[in-house]
Amino acid sequence: MRAILCICATVLATLSPGTFADSASYPPLPALNIDITQTSVSGLSSGGFMAVQLGVAYSSIIKGVGVVAGGPYYCSQGSAVIATTKCSCTILPTSACEVTATSTNVPKLVSFTKASSASHKIDNAANIVAQRVITISGASDATVPGPVVTQLQAYYVALGVPAQNISEIELDNAGHTMPTMNYGVACDKTGSPFIGKCHVDGAKEILGWIYGPDPLAPSTASTKKGSYIRFDQSRYLPAVSASGFTWTTGMDTSGWLYVPATCKSGEPCRLHIVLHGCEQGQDYLPLESPPGGGLFFGTTFVRHAGYAQWADNNRIVVLFPQAVSIPGLNPDGCWDWWGYTGQHFADQQGVQLRTIRNMIDRLVSGAH
Repeated sequence: MRAILCICATVLATLSPGTFADSASYPPLPALNIDITQTSVSGLSSGGFMAVQLGVAYSSIIKGVGVVAGGPYYCSQGSAVIATTKCSCTILPTSACEVTATSTNVPKLVSFTKASSASHKIDNAANIVAQRVITISGASDATVPGPVVTQLQAYYVALGVPAQNISEIELDNAGHTMPTMNYGVACDKTGSPFIGKCHVDGAKEILGWIYGPDPLAPSTASTKKGSYIRFDQSRYLPAVSASGFTWTTGMDTSGWLYVPATCKSGEPCRLHIVLHGCEQGQDYLPLESPPGGGLFFGTTFVRHAGYAQWADNNRIVVLFPQAVSIPGLNPDGCWDWWGYTGQHFADQQGVQLRTIRNMIDRLVSGAH
């Protein structure tokens, strides 16, 4: 019954006005003074798996990776069964879950990464050694259990990332959620909006680790606030998909960008990409109305995951790409980490990774 309801809700979500709005009504991304080597990425759940994919596929430009409830690169090996049983416990019934301390097969994933690097499907894997990595997990997370996150850490260690470049945070009382200081549902709850009142600022931890060791500067009453921009996401699809929205890309027609006032005025800035989890895209139709009311999930994650408040005084532009539901293939609007967009989902030929890279190239094109 839950699966049937989910699919029905997804059909409505894909028919929402936001999804099929004229993309020409939204502007392109601005060209800003951003140093591409100061680009980083983070994400929750499917967004966490996708963040790892982006960091591995384009390791030459990714400074750091933050993963909340996610696992190692190519964990699914292109199989939805492996994705839902060995890399997460998202299969129904949950009794079919097979997550163990070795279920992701880290040695195989490391070998695949090196082979993909050697065949130039991804950037040189040697770049990963210099990345700063932070993982956040919940001890009460039964969706992406702790052993999966532990194996993600082992994956990075096996690729040569030094221990001093990896930060591990496990929250004793957290479920499958993006931790914030005081927004969302109870921290131990796993459910919409998948943002929890954990008295831990996950966005601060992620940005602070990646761009440290100097601490982040907090916003003050006198801080000039930045602005959210809804942009035309469809124009950044690869040329083979650029004719318009197609069901199989999994990309919504618009996305969101947060630009601090200093970055808008031309000051040198950095770029952080944030990838939402399943059931968190702007056009997802939840079974329960999201906090604040409304029918669709909207900008709940964009505005309340906690990133913007740290962007203003730290010269960080925040990009929020948006995935969309695909009935039958991707009903929950997840990012592709198991292959619903095709066999190249995890390398530079993957439509979602290429689209995000195109967004990056546009944003940094105003660098002085």
